[in-house]
Amino acid sequence: MKLSTPLCLAAVGDRCGEGAVWSATENAIYWVDINRFLIHRLDYPSLKLKTWTFTEPVTALALTTDENRLMVSLASRLIWWWPQTDERAEHGFHLPESPAARFNDGRADPQGNFWVGSMFNNVDAEGASKPGGGSPGVLYRVDPEGVAQAKLRDIEISNTLCWSPDASLFYFADTLKNEIRAYEYDSASGDITGTSRSFFAGFERGLPDGSAIDRDGYIWNCRYGGHGIARIAPNGQLDRFIELPTANPTTCAFGGPDLSTLFITSAGYDTVPGDRLAGSLWSIETDTCGLPENKVRI
Repeated sequence: MKLSTPLCLAAVGDRCGEGAVWSATENAIYWVDINRFLIHRLDYPSLKLKTWTFTEPVTALALTTDENRLMVSLASRLIWWWPQTDERAEHGFHLPESPAARFNDGRADPQGNFWVGSMFNNVDAEGASKPGGGSPGVLYRVDPEGVAQAKLRDIEISNTLCWSPDASLFYFADTLKNEIRAYEYDSASGDITGTSRSFFAGFERGLPDGSAIDRDGYIWNCRYGGHGIARIAPNGQLDRFIELPTANPTTCAFGGPDLSTLFITSAGYDTVPGDRLAGSLWSIETDTCGLPENKVRI
């Protein structure tokens, strides 16, 4: 596989960049900074940047079947957001475990449900990092009618929500356990079964953060603290490790006109002084392509 040299697209200095989502309609990549309560949008390839502020940490985003509306996961609740007008409206689902826990990673599934996981709350009301621990995290599935169901519990840090190209498997990581698990996914019901297996665990380069999946079923897993991305084959074996010039990549998404550009967010804290572009948005040109973004069904 041929990959370009990683390119810094936007040196925005995110404290914890996350939630990368490609909008094909807008030819733009959206992402968040959890600790600064921000959403960014970068038009591509013009690289025109726009940023919005929110009143609490923003953790994840998803496109919806309404092209003008996004699902936004805040630390304590879900909202609807219309970027063109900056209108915001309550979705209705509030995290029951808040404020001891906060939402973290979230994605839409192939059936239009929104899956969002929580973690111990390590961000205070001003956006500063604070001590946290334990396993209060829950993985929720929120259906198009707004009904939320808890699917997994006793999670430390929810990360990596993606589905295989044939929609038969769901992948999920608990970061501090250093493990990605594979669950059987029923595409008819849009649900996971109780059957799961360890898919990729114990890798020594950092810890599993967010992921994207390509058309061939390879998972591109950002390794927090690992200076790179692990590309994992469908059989759970490491295919290759892609080195990055920053310590803490946090999540990634395929985008661009043919979905062959991998956009990568990163975190600016927990780094050394020489990591001057920590917290930037990065890109890598690949010779494969990703899958179109799933959308929350309205």
